[in-house]
Amino acid sequence: MSNAHSEALRLAAEQFNRGEFYACHDTLEALWMEAVDPERRFYQGLLQTAVAYYHLQNGNRRGCMILLGEANRKLADFLPTYAGWDVQALWQANQGILRHLSQLQPQDPLPYLAIPTLSWVED
Repeated sequence: MSNAHSEALRLAAEQFNRGEFYACHDTLEALWMEAVDPERRFYQGLLQTAVAYYHLQNGNRRGCMILLGEANRKLADFLPTYAGWDVQALWQANQGILRHLSQLQPQDPLPYLAIPTLSWVED
């Protein structure tokens, strides 16, 4: 991974952790478009996670659930860590939110859910 990509990933994590999911999506999309697998699949999993939480912020429960499911299918290939990222923590948090959302009835109000943060781990 190039230094420029590392810096862009750190920026994406900062945006994600501040709840700026649309900006995070834009940052990750630029990386994703240039990448090749397996990096490309990893970026796509992060990107889909950001968009899922953007949907959750905007009350789109179904959109959040669909994208979290797709994201976690991709991120599962990178457990427990990848390129310094704590993928396990994100994957588990996503699973917990998916579980919680799936137990709600369509008429139920959307509860407050603690959105995870992206974590960098030292290898």
